[in-house]
Amino acid sequence: MEIDGKEWLFYKAMPINVAFLRGTTADPEGNVTLERECLDLDNLAMAMAVKNSGGVVIVQVERIAKSKSLNPRHVVVPSPLVDCIVLARPEHHHQTYGTAYNAAFSGEMSVPLDGTKPMPLDVRKVIARRCALELRSGAIVNLGIGMPEGIAQVATEERVAETITMTTEAGVIGGVPFSGHDFGAAVNTDAIIHQNQQFDFYDGGGLDIAFLGLAEADTHGNVNVSRFGTKIAGTGGFINISQNARKLVYAGTFAAGDTDICVTDGRLKIGKDSKCKFREHVSQITFSGKFAAASGQPVLYVTERCVFRLTAGGLELIEVAPGVDIERDIIARLPFRPLMREVQIMNPRLFTEGTMGLRERMLELPLGERISYDPERNTLFLNFEGLHLRDLSQLEALRDAVTAKCQTIGKRMAVVVSYDQFVLDPGLETAYAATVADLERDCYGAVSRYTTSAFMRLKLAQVITREVQPHIFESLQDAQAFHSQIQAQLNA
Repeated sequence: MEIDGKEWLFYKAMPINVAFLRGTTADPEGNVTLERECLDLDNLAMAMAVKNSGGVVIVQVERIAKSKSLNPRHVVVPSPLVDCIVLARPEHHHQTYGTAYNAAFSGEMSVPLDGTKPMPLDVRKVIARRCALELRSGAIVNLGIGMPEGIAQVATEERVAETITMTTEAGVIGGVPFSGHDFGAAVNTDAIIHQNQQFDFYDGGGLDIAFLGLAEADTHGNVNVSRFGTKIAGTGGFINISQNARKLVYAGTFAAGDTDICVTDGRLKIGKDSKCKFREHVSQITFSGKFAAASGQPVLYVTERCVFRLTAGGLELIEVAPGVDIERDIIARLPFRPLMREVQIMNPRLFTEGTMGLRERMLELPLGERISYDPERNTLFLNFEGLHLRDLSQLEALRDAVTAKCQTIGKRMAVVVSYDQFVLDPGLETAYAATVADLERDCYGAVSRYTTSAFMRLKLAQVITREVQPHIFESLQDAQAFHSQIQAQLNA
């Protein structure tokens, strides 16, 4: 059906006859708490759906409490929604597939993370590390199942886990998600919410970046994780997450099957190779590269030997691992030839023991690395993401660095500024507004700014409009579109 000029699919709700749920404690009336569970999931929503359909709700618990003794604030599934309680033996009530019980999974205690055993330096760690380079301080992150699970461990090793908010679709917010048979559980969480509410958050654009598994991709950037031959795996929450995250990173090995690939002497050594995961056309489009490119969503495809970026023209090869021969190990293995412009070597620190300095990279990015110029677009990009200006000396250093870059360019240019997680001490507001005005008058052409934080947009507008027009947007795409509109007006 058409709604507001868009075509939508309408799915009529189907009746559900029976729900099998689990909790921790029940009283004789059927009220159920989940204090020793690692997640709330959709227990309440499923019980309501079944009862609304006239069905039966059966809940497995590990203990029975005295009548009316449960704290009502802890009851997740109330008695009117429950028909039957089953008391389970401990061996039938494991907390996760891999763990009988861990008090940290249920939030009963916090645990130290500084003694966490590092991941072995193998292909999985290389991929997780390269993905982690896309993390930004203050980012809200989703980690999918499979290869992306290792990113949480890398973030812990690099001491950046506390600078970001990691989430999983099961309802975890904050803390460190676990992997393998414990996937979905997490320790030291900030909150655990119902799974359907987590998806409300995701659908509303709450994710800054999502890391998802890469099962099969093609020349157009399409990804398939849902169908393999006659086997239908389904999409789960993949579509909600991939369509609504502001930035998307796919993580997976370049080849599927039995391989012999190792990290030796800071290089990737490829012995036995296998069937490439990249196809001319995927078996089923679970993620549309064409749609993502048209909407301006940044998308990366990270493997152990190379990194691709999605463009309007398809996949572009942008990085290769040290020790990899582009023609032999990548191009000859692909059923298509990707776009190639300036192919860089992947960061060598991905392939060495010890930490790779991610914390310093995220929190102490040098001013020189925050300023870049695109001569083709005549656009200056100022990355003030995570920058904290505390005193006049820092402000002066920033002004001098930007001025020097503008003098090197030698002409006025469009300017795009990222203000995500930017912090300006109140005592600098007047001086900062004057500095911005001076730079606009002496160096810049049109200027646009962006931040995903509505509060930051409001605050910046209050500070900057003392001297200039703010032109503050929610996303990089909107900020760039501002300049495209100006250029179109000039051409007209």
